[in-house]
Amino acid sequence: MSKKKGLSLEEKRSRMMEIFHETKDVFQLKDIEKIAPKTKGIVRMTVKEVLKGLVDDNMVDCEQVGTSNYYWAFPSKALQTRQLRLEELQKQVSDAKQRESCLRTGIGKAKEGREDTEERSALLKELQVLKDERAQLQTELDKYKECDPEVVEQMRKSNLVAKDAVSRWTDNVFAIKSWTKKKFAFDDSRIDEAFGIPEDFDYME
Repeated sequence: MSKKKGLSLEEKRSRMMEIFHETKDVFQLKDIEKIAPKTKGIVRMTVKEVLKGLVDDNMVDCEQVGTSNYYWAFPSKALQTRQLRLEELQKQVSDAKQRESCLRTGIGKAKEGREDTEERSALLKELQVLKDERAQLQTELDKYKECDPEVVEQMRKSNLVAKDAVSRWTDNVFAIKSWTKKKFAFDDSRIDEAFGIPEDFDYME
């Protein structure tokens, strides 16, 4: 024989609300923990958690008096809550319809002047031709970019920087050669051969 399936959380919440609505009374937690298992089949150890959820959702009122908490939920409040929720949903529906109307109006205005006419088709073709021509001209312009005065000036500055760098390294090579000659008494040709320095190595003009 299969084991009886327990109540779902929603079923527990619904049955606990029945306790409040049927009795129209005010309870402490210990009272609910006694009543719920006997009359509604809610497991005692889950009563506190279910009750807390109902309080958090504003379905059950809770008030602390001294050191005790008292709980109640009258049917009139449930009706009022449903009424407020209904009004909220109706307002959302109304707002959505208004937005839909505005969007439809906007779409209608956006379509004005975009009807498929011969004139519009001709203009679109002309626009595409002009775009293609512009792309072709840009390609041609890129070919002559090196002749652009700004580009040439930038290249000139870059060349000066590169030339200065080459001169510094040339200074370094000659300094090393000079030090090597003094330290080891090598002649230039031997040093050039050892370090792979070309015979015509010199400063750039």
